[in-house]
Amino acid sequence: MIKVQVRANESLEAALRRFKRQCNYSGIFRLAKAYTWHEKRSDKRRRERRERLRIIQKATRKNDPTKSKKRRRARPMRKPSFSQSAPPSAV
Repeated sequence: MIKVQVRANESLEAALRRFKRQCNYSGIFRLAKAYTWHEKRSDKRRRERRERLRIIQKATRKNDPTKSKKRRRARPMRKPSFSQSAPPSAV
């Protein structure tokens, strides 16, 4: 059972967000959704296989040493600004 205690100086909305997050991580929403209708055995196996493959692909992407972290793009160089204090000489 998931319990969330409202902390001192915490709004009710923030506590509700924490509760929803904990329910999502524990899989309660997925179970409730799964039990709302009947799922054929073959469909269940197919769905679970897709979930396993997704988890494996995510783990391999995360641990792949050949792919480095995202690199930040270099900012374009600024044009040098010239001082406006002395007006150009008029001839």
